[in-house]
Amino acid sequence: MPIVATPTPGPLLVSPQDHTLILIDFQSQMAFATKSIDAVQLRNNAALVSHAAAGFGVSTILTTVAEKSFSGPMFSEITDPFPGQKLLDRTSMNTWEDAGVIEEVNRIGKDRLVFAGLWTSVCIVGPTLSALAQGYEVYVITDACGDVTDEAHERAVQRMVQAGVRPMTALQYILELQRDWARGETYDLTTGIARKFGGAYGLGITYAKTMFGASEGGH
Repeated sequence: MPIVATPTPGPLLVSPQDHTLILIDFQSQMAFATKSIDAVQLRNNAALVSHAAAGFGVSTILTTVAEKSFSGPMFSEITDPFPGQKLLDRTSMNTWEDAGVIEEVNRIGKDRLVFAGLWTSVCIVGPTLSALAQGYEVYVITDACGDVTDEAHERAVQRMVQAGVRPMTALQYILELQRDWARGETYDLTTGIARKFGGAYGLGITYAKTMFGASEGGH
């Protein structure tokens, strides 16, 4: 029998309610040594992800390492969308070895996890491979991560992908949450975040709306 196509999304696509986003160590001390991505681009991509998650109601965990004693505060563009949310501070480089974080993962109860943070080869490889080993479905937003060298970042991503972690990008993340421009309730949210943090794509949205009144939801 031939396969019959249906207009439905595949199960590997993420949606707002099916995963927990874990943002790790977006802190000053970690950013100073990050060389695999420009600091401005890193902050924009991280901001795009955090604002998207907050806007779409994604369950989100914010965690830092040695915030008061060494690494400094988490980027404000990440914490601002989550006013009043507690940051889970750790001593462990591997977030998955922190009891407080794991307690929150279990409380939320989602089997699909999406990670981003600094540095890719330590603070992202550790929890992604640990979560994968415990049966979770794991994604990593690679351009919202960074490391001390290009080599360190690329080998970390390669190692995670070989193990079964699924890579994606910041812009892909927000567009996958939206997925259909006819979803009017989040259209302005998505395009607004993209205009602010989406680089050239955001400029394109601004130009099209200003010059032609264009809308992606029309035919």
